[in-house]
Amino acid sequence: MTTSFSAGSLVSARGRDWVVLPESAPDMLVLRPLGGADDDIAAVFPAFESVTSAQFAPPSPTDLGDAQAAGLLRSALRIGFRSGAGPFRTLAGIAVEPRAYQFVPLMMALRQRTTRILISDDVGIGKTVEAGLIASELLAQGSARGLAVLCSPALAEQWQDELRTKFGIDAELVLASTVSRLERGLDLGQSLFDRHPHVIVSTDFIKSTRHRDDFVRHCPDLVIVDEAHTCVAADDNKTTTQNQLRYELLQRVAADADRHLLLVTATPHSGKESAFRNLLGLLKPELATVDLGSEAGRRMLAPHFVHRKRADVRQYLTREDGLADDSLAEQTSFPSDRHFKDETYKLTPAYRALLDDAIAYASDRVTAADQRGRREARIAWWSAIALLRSLVSSPRAAAQTLRTRSATAAAVTAEEADRLGAPLTSDFSDSDALEGLDVAPGAEAADVDNAGARLAELADRAAELEGPTEDRKLAALVTHLKALLKDGYHPIVFCRYIPTAEYVAEHLDGKLGKKTIVRAVTGTLSPQQRIERIEKLAEDAGDDPAARRVLVATDCLSEGVNLQHHFDAVVHYDLAWNPTRHDQREGRVDRYGQKRDVVRVITLWGSDNGIDGKVLDVLIKKHRQIRKDLGISVSVPDADSAGVTDAIVQWVLLRGQQVRRGDQGSLFDIDEFTGLDKKAAALAADWQSAAEREKTSRSRFAQHAIRPEEVAREVAAVRDTLGRAGEIRGFVRRSLYALDGVLRDRPDGSGDFTAELGGTPAGLRDALAPVLGGDVVERGRPVPLRATAAVDRGEVALVRTDPAVVALAGYVLNAALDDQASGPRPARRCGVIRTRSVTSRTTLLVVRYRFHLTLPSRTGTRQLVAEDARLLAFEGAPTNARWLSHEDALALLDATADANTDPGFGESTMRRVLQDLPATTDHLDAYGAELAAELLASHRRVRSASGEIVRGLTVTAQKSADVLGAYVYLPAPTAATPTAGGIG
Repeated sequence: MTTSFSAGSLVSARGRDWVVLPESAPDMLVLRPLGGADDDIAAVFPAFESVTSAQFAPPSPTDLGDAQAAGLLRSALRIGFRSGAGPFRTLAGIAVEPRAYQFVPLMMALRQRTTRILISDDVGIGKTVEAGLIASELLAQGSARGLAVLCSPALAEQWQDELRTKFGIDAELVLASTVSRLERGLDLGQSLFDRHPHVIVSTDFIKSTRHRDDFVRHCPDLVIVDEAHTCVAADDNKTTTQNQLRYELLQRVAADADRHLLLVTATPHSGKESAFRNLLGLLKPELATVDLGSEAGRRMLAPHFVHRKRADVRQYLTREDGLADDSLAEQTSFPSDRHFKDETYKLTPAYRALLDDAIAYASDRVTAADQRGRREARIAWWSAIALLRSLVSSPRAAAQTLRTRSATAAAVTAEEADRLGAPLTSDFSDSDALEGLDVAPGAEAADVDNAGARLAELADRAAELEGPTEDRKLAALVTHLKALLKDGYHPIVFCRYIPTAEYVAEHLDGKLGKKTIVRAVTGTLSPQQRIERIEKLAEDAGDDPAARRVLVATDCLSEGVNLQHHFDAVVHYDLAWNPTRHDQREGRVDRYGQKRDVVRVITLWGSDNGIDGKVLDVLIKKHRQIRKDLGISVSVPDADSAGVTDAIVQWVLLRGQQVRRGDQGSLFDIDEFTGLDKKAAALAADWQSAAEREKTSRSRFAQHAIRPEEVAREVAAVRDTLGRAGEIRGFVRRSLYALDGVLRDRPDGSGDFTAELGGTPAGLRDALAPVLGGDVVERGRPVPLRATAAVDRGEVALVRTDPAVVALAGYVLNAALDDQASGPRPARRCGVIRTRSVTSRTTLLVVRYRFHLTLPSRTGTRQLVAEDARLLAFEGAPTNARWLSHEDALALLDATADANTDPGFGESTMRRVLQDLPATTDHLDAYGAELAAELLASHRRVRSASGEIVRGLTVTAQKSADVLGAYVYLPAPTAATPTAGGIG
């Protein structure tokens, strides 16, 4: 490589300016457009193409702008940077603006040679973003070359979309439905995990014997495991085969000590100490056995475990965190509360008679089966539960269950009957896969004692009860939905079974007002089809503020899916027997980005069906109280949950026998006979104990590896380089206004506004059309712009990485650099401003620096070129400059013009300053060296825990810096001071 074209230098080729990258050789230059992204990199061969050294063109003194020009140019420049020089390589290029608390796992990861972290923040805090930040950073720095995300198939496409749209990582889906296509494109003997460096893999698909070995042999060096608590086994005999297979897979993946491993779950403990230990052991084997109550154990765990609830991050970085001031404090927009309301309904006489007869049938079958052996008893038991749950769900679910053969009927053993029956009826299955669990279970076990005829007769009676006249539960739902809709809410109605969801949606359609749209989403749709239907529902509602949407769904949507942008209330139409499922349902809307301050939750329960009341009292209300006390959810202890739900069913069956006998008084105490009261009390005690342990755990294992003041220092550095929210919001508003956009503030005082873009320049509309849609731009439809990174599709986030903001900044910057461009140009490279903000002539410079970085990692050393933009200001002439502080230079951006400036005087003043500007070169170079030293210190701080990955780290400023803009501020004349030079 010739000295003329050293890394970081500026060259001209193909009619534009480029930065030379370190990968260049004498016969081939690797170039990135000035200010461009890595996607724009090109290879140029000097032997065949003309490549010359370039000097950035100085500003033209004839191209003067107003007082806002400097700020707009600086912001447009910073927004365009995609290659920052700080220790976080990817923050300039990702399409998400991390909250300050989300830097914590990232900083923890960068302090480890091999990243091994369990991220167990509470539901809705943003664990996917935290994992994505770590993944993109490790890949960008070269510490990892490939990525695999293990998750349930229902969440695979969501992970793929999140990685692609927010982090620029294109990952291939490896699912049962895609693997054949992927394998057809392989070379002989090639693994698809070698062919595709980034993959999203179904955990349940890849754990099979056929695929597991290939995955382990060719597994990428970075693995993220979603819902990791479902992939570990407890040291007891209740662990399912599926869990054991997942755990064995992860053990083999984790066995490679050089593999990065991120475990993600909101429920790391789940009440099983051994499972929690096994989870920690995947990160570091010693954690499986160390005394976590000891100081040594906590120190060992701290670098690997981040565990926070909403209260910990709702307001982060304050004086309470040890900061000098609150300038970096962040208020994270979670809903402040969930408003719970339990609403009852009573059965009609016809429905009451059907339920009594069904209970009698189930009771008789269970009693008879007990005499025939344990296998028959368990089959009858699960059939009875299926029948009871479907009857209290809906008439349609009941009819289908009564006409369907039980899955347990084919069981050979009692254990097999339990394995087949539990997932469909109990809600306490260990399986993370909700796929297929919303089908209506069967109740018919065998054609004994004319059972088939009795079930058919019951099914016919159930079918006749459809509709709000006989189904008071449905009638109650209509009433409560109308109240929610009247208050402006958009609710989700959660049902247990597919037939119930379809039945409810069918009967709600047209009953809730002309402007209310109702749609159903169940397990009959693929995960992608579910998202498409939800998006279509939101689209159909349109921009009409009076339009309302209601989604009826099964629990196929209760995990992992983000619905907070479209919905803000939850109705539990069917009670889950696992209260954690209620929390999961509510967590779909009660999460970061929810616009409502209060999320409403309505729970419907039958006051006279004998089942709902017990479930509500024993399970649901206790779960709520613990969540209210701790601020987090604590799972029902598995050891007791099955016993309690069994006792509830037994209570119902025995109660039915007592009613049939016509007992006026109790011949025996059913509660005592079933042990329900004792089991409920034992469950409550164990649950409370688990809650106290969790509370202690939260305190003991609260995130202490990274202190708030450490985060604050790095966040401040990032935002000084990339821009703060206020700067971006101001840039977008001023630029769109100057470009003839029509802006309207929202009346709620949020800082949000809408923009109509039909009158803006054609070049800007062309740049925005691929992002916002051509019809939106050309027809001038209002585009919502929101002061948050958590926006819905079709909205613009007022953050530097939003594609619409990037397109606007690119247009403003290009127009500023091209002084021959026609049409409005909000930013200019020069300006002369008369203002009361200065007392002597002051010059503000917008300067672009380029840095050459040497970044060591465990896979080798990478040479990189990065850019930064800074403001420097001096008083007096350039030849005798008195340089101002960074704060004083920044304050000039807020200076307003207090007097007019004659154009001729302004041009002559600007010309004299620009002629003498080379005199500032030495100071600009010295300042660049100071920035390089600060950046080096920041890199070392972030990686301070590992000397191995800071050895050889260097940051060097490239000479000379580019002066993009120069702005002269002159004191405004006072009434006693005569004007000069045409100023008046």
